Amino acid sequence: MNEPWVIALLVFGAVVLGVDALCSLMSRSWRTKQSITRRLALSSQLPGRTAAIDALREERTLFDSRHPVLLRLNDRFAQTGLRLQGAKILLYAGFLLAIMLLIWSVILGTGALSVCAALSSTLGLGVLWLEMRRQKRMATFSEQLPDALDVIVRGVRAGYPLPIALNLAARELSDPLAGEFGLTFDEIAFGQDIRTAVENLYRRVGHEDLQFFVVAIIVQNQTGGNLAEVLSRLSRLLRTRLKLRLKIRSLSAEGRISAVVLSLMPFILFGGVSLIAPSYFGEIRNDPLVMPALTYSLISLLLGNIVMHRMVNFKF
Repeated sequence: MNEPWVIALLVFGAVVLGVDALCSLMSRSWRTKQSITRRLALSSQLPGRTAAIDALREERTLFDSRHPVLLRLNDRFAQTGLRLQGAKILLYAGFLLAIMLLIWSVILGTGALSVCAALSSTLGLGVLWLEMRRQKRMATFSEQLPDALDVIVRGVRAGYPLPIALNLAARELSDPLAGEFGLTFDEIAFGQDIRTAVENLYRRVGHEDLQFFVVAIIVQNQTGGNLAEVLSRLSRLLRTRLKLRLKIRSLSAEGRISAVVLSLMPFILFGGVSLIAPSYFGEIRNDPLVMPALTYSLISLLLGNIVMHRMVNFKF
C-alpha cells in the first residue's frame, strides 16, 4: 500500500459507493410519490388503447415466434420488466463481452481460451443479471399483491364488476403491479375472456402466489360464489406468507452473506495482489499445473455455492 495511486483508487471507489447509496435513498421516496404507470402514459400518447397494449407487448418480447421454447424465453424476459429492444441488448452484450475479453486476456493471455472464457462469462453474467431483475420484480409484486386484493375486495363489495375492480387496483398502486393489472383490464375490455386474461397475467409475472388469485378468479367465474370473501381470505393468507418469507430471509441472512464473501474473496485477493505486485503471478502463469488448479478451484467454488444456496433457499 505504499503506492499513492492505489490509495487514491480506493478512496475514489468509496466516494462513488457513498454517493450512489445516498442518491438511492433520496430517490426512493420520490419514485414512490411520483410513480405513474407506463400503461396510462402510453394511453395518453398513442391514438388508442389497442396501440398502447401492442406497444407494451412489443417492448417486452425478445422473439416474434410461436415456438414453445421461444415463448417460454419471452415469458421469462417479460417477467424481468425490462423494455429493451434487440439493438440495445446486442449493444450491451457487446460492451460486456469486450470487458470480459480484456479481463480474461490479462488472466489467461490472448488466445482461443480467453475468447471461450469471455463468451461463457458474458452469457453467465447476462443470465444472472436478468434472473436477479426477475426475482427483485417478483418480490415487489409479492409485497403489493395483498394491498391490491384489498382494493379489489372493496370494489367488488361496492358493486363494481371484476374488470373495473382490477382497474381500480391498477390506478391506486404503482408498478409493477399497476402496469400488469392495467394490461389485464385492457385485455378484458377489448374482448378477451377473464380466464385467458388472468392466465396471461400469471405468465407475465410468474410469481407463485399469483396462482392462488388466478385459481380463485377462474373457479368463481365458472361456478359462482362470493368472490369478495374468497379474495379477502386470500389477502390475509398472502400477508401471512409474506411475513413468514421475510422472517426466513432474516434468519438465513448470515448464510447468504457468508456465501457472497467466500465466493468473492479469491477474486478480490487476486485483484488486490495483481494491483500491488503485478509480477507476483507472472512466474507461474505459464506453468502446466495452473489450468488444472484453476479448473478445480472454479468447480469447487460452484459446488460450494450450490450447497449454500440450497441451505438458505427452500420452499415452505
